[in-house]
Formats: sequence, structure tokens, C-alpha cells
Amino acid sequence: MTGARYAPVHQSPRLLWSFLGTGAVLLAWNGLLLVSALRQRHRFTLEIVVRKQHYVQACAHASILLYWGWYWRTVYDSAFLIVAQILFAYAFDLLLTWSRRDTATLGFGPFPIVFSTNLFLWFRPDWFYFQFVMIALAFVGKEFIRWNRDGRTTHVFNPSAFTLTVFSLALIVTGTSDITWGQDIAITQFYPPHMYVFLFLVSLPGQILFGVTTMTMAAVLTTYLFGLCYYALTGTYYFFDSYVPIAVFLGMHLLFTDPSTAPRTDLGRMIFGVLYGISTIALYGLLGMAGLPPFYDKLLQVPLLNLSVKSIDRVVRSEALRRFDPARIGRSLSAIRRNLAYMSIWAIVFGIMSAAQGVGDRHRGQWIPFWQQACQHESVRACRYLAQLHATYCRAGSGWSCNELAILLGDKEGDRASRASPPFEELPILLRGSKGPITDRSPSSLYSRACDQGWPDSCQRIAGADTSHRISVPAGIQ
Repeated sequence: MTGARYAPVHQSPRLLWSFLGTGAVLLAWNGLLLVSALRQRHRFTLEIVVRKQHYVQACAHASILLYWGWYWRTVYDSAFLIVAQILFAYAFDLLLTWSRRDTATLGFGPFPIVFSTNLFLWFRPDWFYFQFVMIALAFVGKEFIRWNRDGRTTHVFNPSAFTLTVFSLALIVTGTSDITWGQDIAITQFYPPHMYVFLFLVSLPGQILFGVTTMTMAAVLTTYLFGLCYYALTGTYYFFDSYVPIAVFLGMHLLFTDPSTAPRTDLGRMIFGVLYGISTIALYGLLGMAGLPPFYDKLLQVPLLNLSVKSIDRVVRSEALRRFDPARIGRSLSAIRRNLAYMSIWAIVFGIMSAAQGVGDRHRGQWIPFWQQACQHESVRACRYLAQLHATYCRAGSGWSCNELAILLGDKEGDRASRASPPFEELPILLRGSKGPITDRSPSSLYSRACDQGWPDSCQRIAGADTSHRISVPAGIQ
């Protein structure tokens, strides 16, 4: 593969061999096909097929990668690896198709598969050969696992979700999640400002054109309403720093919403969305109890949901439920007008959720003061999470958090006399929450941020802060 000549590839011997090995397999496969075609006098043809579903999704995915990468530079640094996957995907898809029939199609199909896969999971450089295997498995699943739906043959599983689930299960069973960027991806996707609004906006064309708004809206509302009930009962947040984690929100817009592997009916798509929301909640709890990384919570259930779509549509079309299908109300509307109506409702709901901080950058669960208060009310769960926060900030260079962690753990070395308020120099560490590094480090800005978060005595210090002063920050939080 041409990527083997690229300098960053040469700097990692295992990455270099991933490229060379993958290229050798493709060349050997191509040679075998050529020999077979010459012997049997087969003539392979290529048909150009451009599907709106593919390039609209690809544009949405690419927009997210560009915006996210601006705030987490690892995405940009890995851009050549994404390009390599796209080239591999085209080659593998053509070779796989020609191995089974004489005519292959060429379009934008590989783009959403590669982009969607990389938005949720990719392997670190030393293990990158698994990334090519993961992309290959997506195409194998699409080609071989098929069924008849409404008189036509189509693939059963969402290609990217299928391969993500298979590899997620393998990583869980082998305990090797740390060879991927999975946890980092789930965390850093919240770094860009207004990421919820951005995801909502870039998904609009697909929502309108392909009628998947009902799925997304149902999934988000299910998760959000559960979070509200959980908070009302426990005084803490189920997902800790959000009602709907950003990576889950992304999955609800651009992962499980493949119209080809979703129910055909409007009510069926609503049920599909509710099931995705419920299963995400359940998986998050189960993974947490098992001590496993929670970022798999939006991946593992999608193939099972894909298998249920026929049953969902069959039930919805029954006499008992047919009357409740929203499509009956808008029967006189064209499909695109009905999609616009759903999108309008979803926009209003999203606006209300944003105004109520149900989604957005300022969720209270990000801040230490909230968890301190919850811990003081003898919430064991809150104290455990507060300890995790302090451990993270301690590693980032906050001596105050190190001291607080020692006190929480009952360590005799913890100095209770110094726990009143953290030193000013550590505020950029402690006020960051789940977002990216703080750029405005002036005293007035930091104290204003601390006041908003509920830190003691911070509101009184805003007026007297020296706005011309800047501070340095430990390298661990950059």
C-alpha cells in the first residue's frame, strides 16, 4: 500500500508491517482473481452507483471528524490512517464483489462505513492491523449476512455497527480495551464547545431525507427522561457528567439510524429508538458493575436490534397497534413533508432540553462542588465518583485534589486543615470538568467560572481579580 512510504508509518515498525501485510494480501487476492478470470474468460465490470444515503452520511461524519479533531489533535494526526482505511475499503469491497459475481458497484459506500467505525473505535498504531480486519469484517457481514425484507434482499446488520460489536466483544473477553483509543474517543468528543448542537445540526439532512428522526428523538428522550427520574430518586446523575453522554448522543444520531437496517414503519422506528435508549442505559449499568469500560454501551446492542426489525414492523402492522402509528395522522402528507414535521417537533424538543441543560456544555455533573455536596449527604455512589475525579485531577498536577483524595480514602496523610479551597494556580485543572483545556486563564474568568460551578468564596473574588494576570498550567492537563 502507498501509505507504507509515509514517514509516520516508517517511524513505527509494527504499523509499517500492518501496511505491508495488508497490501500483500490485497495484491495476492488481486492476482488470484486475475488468473481465474483469464482461465475462465470472465470479464469483470464496474458500475458507478451514487446513493444519496452514502454521501449525505459521509459528509456528516467528515464534519464531525474535522470539528472534533480541532480540539483533540490525535484525530488530525491519524488522518492518514483514515485515508488508508478508505483506500483499503474500496479495494476490499471490489475484490470481494468480483470474487462472487462479475459486476461490482463503485460509489461512496465505503466512506460512511470507515468514518462511522472511526468515530467510535480505532486501534493504537502498534495494533493497527486489527483496524483493517475490522473494516473488512464490515463488508463481509454486509455481503454474506442477508435476508428478504418486503420482497427484496438486503443486508441484516448495519455494517459498521456489526463489526464494532464483534470487536467490542472480543476486546471485552480478552481484556484488551487499552490497545484501542475507545475510552479516549468517548471522552474527547465532548471537548469541542456546543458539541450537542453541532451533532444535531450536521445530522439534520439525513434526518429529513431518510426519515430517521423518530428513532433519534425516541432514543434521546428515553435516556433523558430516565436520567431525570434517576436524579429525582437518588440526587445524583446516572451517567455522572451528563443526562445523555456525548458519544451516546452521537450513536443515537449517526450509528443505529441506518434506514436500511431499521423498521419501515414510523411507530416501529419510535419503538426501535426507545429500545436503543433502554439498552444503552442497561449496558452502562452492567458494564460498570462488571468493572468494564463503559464506552461499549452504545455499540453492543445494535446488531440485536437489527435482528428485531421484522418483528417490530409485524407487531406495529397488527390490528392492535396499527391505529397508533403516527403515519396515519399524516397520511395525506408526502414522505418528505412528514419527515419535516417530525424534524420540527424534534427541534422544539431539543431546544427545550438545551435550555434546561438536559444537553449542553454546562451540566452540573461535571463539577466537583456538586459531587462534594452529594457525598456529604452520604451518597456512597457520589463519594466513589468524587474520589475518581480527585484521582484524575491529582494525576494532572493538583496537590489539592491529592489531599482531598487522601481524606476521602481515610489516609492519615490527608491534611484536613488545608482542604478549604484550592490554590489559584490549580483552578485551570479543577474547573475544566469534562471539556477541553481552559484557554482563558485570567483571574476574573477563572473566578467567574468557579462561581458558576458553586465553589465557595469564588463569587466574592471576581470583582477584585486582576484581569491582566495570566498563570501557567502543569503540562499534564494540556
